[in-house]
Amino acid sequence: MRGQIAEPAGEVGADKDAEQLASLGYSYDSQFKREMTFWGNVSLGFTYLSPVVAIYSLFAASLGIAGPPMFWSLVIVGLGQFFVAVIFGEVVAAYPVAGGVYPWSRRLWGRKWGWMNGWVYLIALLTTIASIAYGAGPFLSTFLGMEGTTNSVIVAGLVVIAVATVLNLGGTKVLNTVAMFGLLAELGGALVVGTWLLMTARHHDLSVLFQAFGAGEGSSYFVAFAAAGLIGIFQYYGFEACGDVAEEVVNPGRTIPKAMRMTIYIGGFAAMFVCLSLILAVPDFGAVISGADADPVGNVLLAAFGPIGFKVVLAVVLVSFLSCVLSLQAATSRLAYSMARDGMLPGSKLLSVFSESRHVPPYALLLAGLVPALIVVGSKVSSDALTVIISFAAMGMYMGFQMVVLASLRARLRGWKPNGAFQLGAWGIPVNVAALVWGVLGIINMAWPRTPEDGWFANYVVLISAVAVVVSGLIYMTWKKPHLKGDAPAGDAIPVGSARNAEAVVAAPKDER
Repeated sequence: MRGQIAEPAGEVGADKDAEQLASLGYSYDSQFKREMTFWGNVSLGFTYLSPVVAIYSLFAASLGIAGPPMFWSLVIVGLGQFFVAVIFGEVVAAYPVAGGVYPWSRRLWGRKWGWMNGWVYLIALLTTIASIAYGAGPFLSTFLGMEGTTNSVIVAGLVVIAVATVLNLGGTKVLNTVAMFGLLAELGGALVVGTWLLMTARHHDLSVLFQAFGAGEGSSYFVAFAAAGLIGIFQYYGFEACGDVAEEVVNPGRTIPKAMRMTIYIGGFAAMFVCLSLILAVPDFGAVISGADADPVGNVLLAAFGPIGFKVVLAVVLVSFLSCVLSLQAATSRLAYSMARDGMLPGSKLLSVFSESRHVPPYALLLAGLVPALIVVGSKVSSDALTVIISFAAMGMYMGFQMVVLASLRARLRGWKPNGAFQLGAWGIPVNVAALVWGVLGIINMAWPRTPEDGWFANYVVLISAVAVVVSGLIYMTWKKPHLKGDAPAGDAIPVGSARNAEAVVAAPKDER
């Protein structure tokens, strides 16, 4: 029962974590087991961020749009997302509650803001799981020697989702172990592949990183570079997953902020190393830019490793896709469970069920498997519908991020002083502003129309999908008023005197702020 204090757990660290959770309005004796280590937490964020998935999925498109200089987008986006990561670190240190962006934004701003952020981010996560699972299809088909048909891609996607769901149902310890294996496999594979390409298959020197080779001709090169920069935007999210499992980590106020930063460091290095090695190994940039070489990654790897080595590399890539889906599902289920135990979602009673034997929310995990599976199967009926749904994935992630960043800045300006183990001090407001500016620029870049010849719908599908998600959330919030349910504290980051305190909000749940 929320807010009641039970007997101490036994270990000093666990006691302090339980006490902090109780002070935030949740059970002293958390249902989750704190079995996730620091490196397990890093692994969760890393495999969610998954440099192999991001680079291998978007390398051809980005290189074709902007040429080799697209590499620098990884540096630029990495810096921008680092600002976001340290803001998240400061927030999670103050509010180490399962679910990430939903409880953070709820505490920083209020009920409505928390509900809308959770709604947007939950849909973004569900669509991202579908997009990653669907993206694994061609790699699995190639690995099995099958033709990459729509049916084979769908089956492959469903297999990836099913395996990840079964592993997640095994509990936190299984998640910790599999995530660490995924990190070792993906990071080790990235280092081995990148080193081998640089040693045996390099066709260019570093000067090509400053040459466009005809990419972007006919318009401003900045426009082409911004479009190619989507590879970086798709690459650098995942660190927030470290905070989604805050109730499963010992000493989360110190562990999680450090793990978030480590995720950026390791993931960014791996992504840049793989991307650089691939760029220098592409024999003909002109062929990629013109579209004559539609699969530069596959062609480079096959030429460098031969048929057998290529299969081994594909196996590592498939492990990366699986571990990415696994981590995404874990984050999604914790968000859904966090919202459901506060009565925020349709079907909250079912989604808030907790398995005492496995210490996971089983129905929230099934939600994170069934909905993406339905989206993947839906591609058989309408590929256009799949495109619309998945187009929202990265945009939704950034919207969810920036709702927390904006709430954090607003709370600071109204008197909030972070009190967790990780604090930015005097740098708080400048970094918060930098994170907000960066995020807004990233959202604009994703929504910007770039292909007028394809018609208005193709140009505005990302914006249309984002508006549809927000509007549907507003309609549901107005109709069912889910933000008024439950007695979890809200808006209590802002001190008494600047705004109503948490007790006032809890005592008067009909307050619709």
